[in-house]
Amino acid sequence: MDYSRRKLRLGELLVRGKAISQEQLDAALARQKGSGKKLGEFLIDDGILTEDNLAKALSEQLGLEMVDLQNMLIDKTAVNLIKSDVLKKNKVFPVGFAEGSFNRLKLAMADPMDYNAQDDIAIITNFQVEPVVATTRSIMIAIDEYCGQGEVDSALEAYAKEKKLDVVEDEVSEDNINSSPIVMLVKEMIEKAVRQRASDIHIEPCENRIRVRYRIDGALYERAKYSTSVLSAVIARIKIIGGMDISEKRKPQDGRITQIVDRTEYDIRVSILPTVYGEKVVMRLTAKAALSRNKSQLGLKPYELEQFDYILRNPHGILLVTGPTGSGKSTTLYTALSELNKEDVNIITVEDPVEANIDGINQVQVNNKAELTFAAALRSILRQDPDIIMIGEIRDQETASIAVQAAITGHLVVSTLHTNSAASTITRLEDMGIESYLIADSIVGVVAQRLVRRLCPNCKKPKQADADQKRLMEIPEGQEVTIYEPCGCPKCDNTGYKGRIGVYEIMKMSPRLKNIISRREGADRIKEQALAEGMHTLHMSARDYVLDGTTSYTEMVRVSFDE
Repeated sequence: MDYSRRKLRLGELLVRGKAISQEQLDAALARQKGSGKKLGEFLIDDGILTEDNLAKALSEQLGLEMVDLQNMLIDKTAVNLIKSDVLKKNKVFPVGFAEGSFNRLKLAMADPMDYNAQDDIAIITNFQVEPVVATTRSIMIAIDEYCGQGEVDSALEAYAKEKKLDVVEDEVSEDNINSSPIVMLVKEMIEKAVRQRASDIHIEPCENRIRVRYRIDGALYERAKYSTSVLSAVIARIKIIGGMDISEKRKPQDGRITQIVDRTEYDIRVSILPTVYGEKVVMRLTAKAALSRNKSQLGLKPYELEQFDYILRNPHGILLVTGPTGSGKSTTLYTALSELNKEDVNIITVEDPVEANIDGINQVQVNNKAELTFAAALRSILRQDPDIIMIGEIRDQETASIAVQAAITGHLVVSTLHTNSAASTITRLEDMGIESYLIADSIVGVVAQRLVRRLCPNCKKPKQADADQKRLMEIPEGQEVTIYEPCGCPKCDNTGYKGRIGVYEIMKMSPRLKNIISRREGADRIKEQALAEGMHTLHMSARDYVLDGTTSYTEMVRVSFDE
């Protein structure tokens, strides 16, 4: 081990490698005092550096190899030398042995200057440690992949022995709910889901087993199977941490859990539903920071960003964001609110439930038991001198008419509706019983949106579009067009896709559109006029992403099949 490195400090290395400036370092060190965080963690949490940038700078400055654990061969013999709790505590992962030497262990480290960790691993394994650099996320995913199932299996075995496999549904005691194997199982399940970028966890009781599936980038993948003997204890544990009634098994229940995973706080909405084989649980995971992101991260193209900004500049009126469940409407709304959140405006929201807390915004949660419905909350909100009102969803005629009145009396109202396109949003409001002249007067813009999966840049493969594909993309038959297909590799968990991007249809209100709406000429006529004024439909926006290789043809068809 090279002990001469001990004198170096992380801050000096980062400045020397031009990853941060001296001013940034001084400011970060001043703010880090008393935070209880290491400097590297602080710089990442504060958005000054990304994990990749930090790892790259350490690799270059220390002259160490940088590795991608999800895309390399791991020697399982090396992994088995160290217990997973030691790996997690030190944020390290053994990748194999140094070439031509069986007494040197290659150790991936998030912080290669943590010499105490190197010493601990050397003592445990009796090998000399040769550090290589990897990101914390990459290390935690590798630990989950190579050690997670073994940990869970041994914990469940211990639980089964302890209970002699005689866990009867009606005999769940406080002790076995809180016994460490079950606590660990539920915690591990949530941590694994977060690291695999899942938005939902489904725990489904079947006849002979429990199936656990994660929704990743909009599609469900099976990730674990357990014996039915642990179902009642797992469900009871989730009910306890979610603030639900553990004795009630016949009715659906809802709850909330907050858990910190890899230094990020996650808000987890839990829904429990009785099925024929037992209770099914769905947990929706939301990183509080992810909802209020910068608008440049939404995937809006430059001309769409211009239209979006133009609509948000209106001092009063209604902005509606529409699309099916899971199409990113909440993220768009929260982003718009964060953009509008200035000291000189009073913003009040009414939501069911409040999905993320934003500083400086007054958020009201609907409570039907206390008769605090959307409409009742809105009436009170209007007496609170608001400038901007956000309504989680317009569900009925009463809420819609109060929203319209608020917009006409000088407030900016932002809300969501479940409709397929921008034009059909107008006819939906008419169907709710709102007068067409009021709709024309109050609406300032409609954003219809969907999410498409991004092709994995590492493994997508090109192909020539066939005649049918060209026809649907409105491309002349004689023209050669290259599109890309999903393939699958370790970087994308063999799914072919990694991450999602928004596809938008933005309709700005214009005098001509107002006339068409007032005369109730229908969705087709509204769409025709909006297209003439430069609106791009969802199909057109998705087609652009297919042609530039961002997404696949099948994803385009999925989000725009109704056109």
